[in-house]
Amino acid sequence: MFKVKNRWGMRITMRDGIRVAADLYLPDTEQAVPVIVMRTPYGRSTDPNVEQGLWFAARGYGLLVVDVRGRGDSEGTFVPYRGEGLDGYDTIEWAAAQSWCDGNVGTLGASYLGKIQWLTALTHPSHLRAMVPIVSPSDPFVEWPTGVPGPMHLCWQFLVADRVPQNINRVPWEQVYAHLPLVTMDEASGREMPLWRELFHHCQLDDWWRATCYQDRFREIDLPVLHISGWYDDEQIGTPLNFSGMTHQAPSESARKSQRLIMGPWGHNVNTSTRMGDLDFGQAALMDLRSRELRFFDRWLKGQRNGVDEEHPISIFIMGKNRWREEAEWPLARTVYTSVYLHSRGNANSRFGDGTLSLAEPEAEKGDSYVYNPWRPVPFLTEPTSLQIGGPDDYSAIHRRDDVLVYTGEPLTQELEVTGPVKACLYASTSAPDTDFMVQLHDVWPDGYTQRLCDGMIRVRFSKGMDAPELVEPDSIRCYEINCWNTAHVFLPGHRICVHVASSAFPKYDRNQNTGEPLGLSERIEAAFQTIYHDAEHPSAIILPVIP
Repeated sequence: MFKVKNRWGMRITMRDGIRVAADLYLPDTEQAVPVIVMRTPYGRSTDPNVEQGLWFAARGYGLLVVDVRGRGDSEGTFVPYRGEGLDGYDTIEWAAAQSWCDGNVGTLGASYLGKIQWLTALTHPSHLRAMVPIVSPSDPFVEWPTGVPGPMHLCWQFLVADRVPQNINRVPWEQVYAHLPLVTMDEASGREMPLWRELFHHCQLDDWWRATCYQDRFREIDLPVLHISGWYDDEQIGTPLNFSGMTHQAPSESARKSQRLIMGPWGHNVNTSTRMGDLDFGQAALMDLRSRELRFFDRWLKGQRNGVDEEHPISIFIMGKNRWREEAEWPLARTVYTSVYLHSRGNANSRFGDGTLSLAEPEAEKGDSYVYNPWRPVPFLTEPTSLQIGGPDDYSAIHRRDDVLVYTGEPLTQELEVTGPVKACLYASTSAPDTDFMVQLHDVWPDGYTQRLCDGMIRVRFSKGMDAPELVEPDSIRCYEINCWNTAHVFLPGHRICVHVASSAFPKYDRNQNTGEPLGLSERIEAAFQTIYHDAEHPSAIILPVIP
């Protein structure tokens, strides 16, 4: 262990002359050391950053924590994600040229700090050796396939609307999220945010958005990566996707084999508590995550042969059994993708209806209908700020609503493990030219607790792709494939599998106003008559990744 020395308030000049502010933590040694770079919009001198800097420096690393352009003490204008790749390149190459750096640089950080690592990697800094992106956001429209940002994204924009983090706890967010039109929601928050309004000029995937994409470019990233997230991270979909993409598409065999994945029973703030909401996942839920990061950096920044290469590449926490398990690939090779079909006698409305699930394919069955009224959307259970969106919440009360179709299986007689990506195939029609369909997967406990596991949605105008919006013919039956993200969960004996179908999950996603008008610009709302079909010609189902 080393004593630590600090250099506060350093300035690093970017290629356009803008200077960014940085703090440096170094081991007290005359030898040059590997350096880990963290670039943040949330303030470089926060207590967690200081503590992390001291920890890594004591173990022989330099940690350079930088305020990104336009934030904190850094010059320039903050425009989320744009320009972060080049600024990351300049920061890494500057660090590598300093006398205290041995030329080996890694990157580390969560959320915004995770995605900008990927954008930096695409610029190919010559001294970047490895990355640890945590809870990394995905490309545009992967997490929110709606064409417009979710209402709760405004909370994040409010947080970063000035040079230092703003107080988001004084804003009546429930009232703000209800504001229409979406484009002027910033007014309801009491703060003008031009960046929020800019998003409504790009309500489909176009070149403006592609400038911030990385998940179609893994073939250009030749680096070891430690991917970290949680099953209840509200940006969870990206981390397994990134691991799988790099494992199969990285340009060299060494990079493909040096990918590592950790998925815990955590939310966006990983590895901080055994509990989420009402559920406690047990003491095993927490791990010595920082030591895992250290061993990864020791291997790829210091060149130590410390056994990282020989270990299983994946550590996943299996909920229900509440234990960790090591795996060799993602998705798991032994997965049996199993279609579980929706059934009813035409009255699956609410948990008091007749909706069921079974492995038997439907034959002649009447579809289920409901009215989706955007003035009274189905809630997505969450705290009002965007610090954490949802969790293993109890949806039993939500399932009392008639505009939620509930399909529940029989109590299980033996354990059933579902681990991997979950997908729904939904045959549906709507009276509107555009609407939404939401699917959630639940575990119904013997006492009635209805635990959300994962969910997904589709905005029907984007059913052919986020770059090809097309309104639908009212009352036409279409098959919609809905990505419901991932889970790793064992349904215990006596528990029941449950699927709910609705047309809103507010405020996680904005309310589809059912009019077919340009998104986010109108206050007009119409109700829509929705029907879900499950018969021989239209076998609606959820496809579960069952592990034998």
